[in-house]
Amino acid sequence: MKRPGIAVGAGFGAGALGLIGVLVLFVAAVANGVAGHQQEQAAAGTQISAPSGGAVGDIPPAMLALYRKAAPAACAGLDWSVLAAIGKVETDHARHPTMRSSAGAVGPMQFLPSTFKGYAYPVPPGGANPPTPWDPADAVYAAARMLCANGAKSGSEKGIYRAIYSYNHADWYVRKVLGQAKAYAAAPSTGGGSGGAAAGSSSAIVRAAYSQLGVPYVWGGGDIHGPNNGGLDCSGLTSYAVYKGTGGRVALPRTSQQQRFAGIAVPRDEMQPGDLIIFNRHGWGHVGIFVGDNTMINAPKPGRGVETAPLSEWSGYEWAVRRVT
Repeated sequence: MKRPGIAVGAGFGAGALGLIGVLVLFVAAVANGVAGHQQEQAAAGTQISAPSGGAVGDIPPAMLALYRKAAPAACAGLDWSVLAAIGKVETDHARHPTMRSSAGAVGPMQFLPSTFKGYAYPVPPGGANPPTPWDPADAVYAAARMLCANGAKSGSEKGIYRAIYSYNHADWYVRKVLGQAKAYAAAPSTGGGSGGAAAGSSSAIVRAAYSQLGVPYVWGGGDIHGPNNGGLDCSGLTSYAVYKGTGGRVALPRTSQQQRFAGIAVPRDEMQPGDLIIFNRHGWGHVGIFVGDNTMINAPKPGRGVETAPLSEWSGYEWAVRRVT
């Protein structure tokens, strides 16, 4: 049977690179790192890795959310970081101005239309109908299915290598994708600061918040169980992340004004990831979650999805910090 082809090798991430020799030890080490993340997550009862700070800074929120949803939905053994790394190498996460290659590949994941047809169905959530390689959801889910069909389902080092090689038959390509995937997947956190259950809960709160990246802002949307009415508002995000991250031990009051008094007050210079930051905008009307590196994750306003933002954007507002774990 003829193997389906995809013109990724002629994609935009490859143009400046010549074919290089196989660095077996390097590839094995990186693939083992990605597979190792998956094994540790499986032991912890989670499905996918958390994004590193570099991933959050580089990948548009909607695309990051899409990769993280598509990988476990379309291929249980595939870590989202591999899927995202392919998106990076091919079109820089759909940032390329034309998303067309000289070989005829098109769209965010650089599919030949003939190959795309073999992996286009079922239509994914939010995808176009009929599906098209130009639609981000259709393309990302199809890429995950193709990787799964070619070895990623096992989640093993060899399976991951074989799956990426099937996407573009070049060892340099596998090396590049695996290196990018390793940079995108954060090592599982073992907690920090004082350690123990509270530190672990704080890390889980951050991971739960990251899982909602790209979810659209909807006023009044969300609760401890996640999005409703199609999206989240600022306090809906924090309510969900804290409840999820603490395993249901902590349920926040629903509004940012009420969350201002949840837990305990913390000085700014003692903030830790997972702490709430409540801003005095329209009467303490906004809240986010501190994730480290002077950055928070929040659902900012209509027209924007859940995203990360530097705290410097809020330097003109009074704000308070609360620790709820």
